[in-house]
Amino acid sequence: MERDELAFAGVARQAELIRDGEVSSRELVMLYLERIERLNPHLNAFRKVMSERALVDAQQADGRRGAGEERPLLGVPIAVKDVEDVTGEVTRWGTDAFSTPAAQDSELVRRLRAAGAVVIGKTNTPELAIIGDTEGPAFGITRNPWNTDRSPGGSSGGSAAAVAAGLCAAATGSDGMGSIRIPAANCGLVGLKPTRDRIPLTPLGEHWYGLSVAGFLTRSVRDTALLLSIGAGDEALLDAPDRSPERLRVAVSTKPPSPARVHGDVKRAVEQTAGRLRALGHEVESDDPPYPPLSPSTTRYLAGVAQDVDERVERPDRLQRRTRGFAQVGRAIPRQVLDWARGEDDSSRYEGFFREHDVLVTPVNAMPPWRAGQWEGLGAVRTLLGMVRVQPAMTGEWNLTGQPAISVPGGMSDDGLPIGVMIVGRHNDEATLIALAAQLEGELRWTDRRPPIA
Repeated sequence: MERDELAFAGVARQAELIRDGEVSSRELVMLYLERIERLNPHLNAFRKVMSERALVDAQQADGRRGAGEERPLLGVPIAVKDVEDVTGEVTRWGTDAFSTPAAQDSELVRRLRAAGAVVIGKTNTPELAIIGDTEGPAFGITRNPWNTDRSPGGSSGGSAAAVAAGLCAAATGSDGMGSIRIPAANCGLVGLKPTRDRIPLTPLGEHWYGLSVAGFLTRSVRDTALLLSIGAGDEALLDAPDRSPERLRVAVSTKPPSPARVHGDVKRAVEQTAGRLRALGHEVESDDPPYPPLSPSTTRYLAGVAQDVDERVERPDRLQRRTRGFAQVGRAIPRQVLDWARGEDDSSRYEGFFREHDVLVTPVNAMPPWRAGQWEGLGAVRTLLGMVRVQPAMTGEWNLTGQPAISVPGGMSDDGLPIGVMIVGRHNDEATLIALAAQLEGELRWTDRRPPIA
């Protein structure tokens, strides 16, 4: 296999190649380190490249394979978003306000390592993973490999840029208001937000009052299923991509929960996806979800930022002005309002909708990838208003309910940039989302597409 083909082969295929002795883990790590050295200066996807440590881990993985040991990710190089603890490394959370190295791996990293994965580095995120872009004074602007003038989204933008550019086989992400799905959409990737508590956040208990979950950015649905099975400890998900989904009742909506204009290219991608699903034999109809006039998700989000600043940050004085502004807004929320928001998850609001429909198809973002660093230097309120215009709460509502939702590549904008389409399912039914996404992948063949910078 040619080197470029190998770099984009993905987690499942690389695991097979290592298992069959066709490539070594060390060869893969060396390949990615060369690509990182060449391409990361243009993208700023990685905050820390763990070169020496990854090579040692790869050597050990090759030794284990030679001894006949089998693990599902043995020797596969992945990246970790810099909100996950890696033993001996400082978890920066996109800021200079942390300085204490982690005493042990987070539970997700531990599970990935136990499955044989090699951690090649830590990817960039905006300060405290707050915004839907990846930029800040501590580690600079991360750029989209499809067009480096555009944003990869956030807050898992470093992970998305790294995977899309072929700098690692896959990467972890976290999603509190869309932070896996938004960058997946901007970078032409698969990004699944699993059901709340499917993957442990340990050492965190909950984050942003229950909004946040952990997951992955990948190029293929099969890779997502494999990684989710490991992260969630559920082997039943492994064969989900091979299941032909029964005839599903699909609701399609391009209506955002908040006032915003949905770009014509985004509407077209959703409509084309709906048409493809109809051609595959599914029952497809237009139907808007009963979004609330005021979602408790925004209250939880802002109060969660304030909680992070007040209770978790080691050096709050080192935070950027915008982050302090977000925290100030969160602190101003009256206690009774926060209590109300914590007691509401909106699940009952959608019970009837998801009795009538098996899944919902909707946009991820209201527009194609926006300018990189678009909100750099702005205060909290102006940044929030800017985000609402391009990310009008279509993702965050499902963090509130805790339902699984997956972003898949739905098409390209007129200027050649990826557009993601979101599919929302019922609680704990990731298998249906994976099966349906795999069916779409077989038709649309998005894994064949690579960004120009790659």
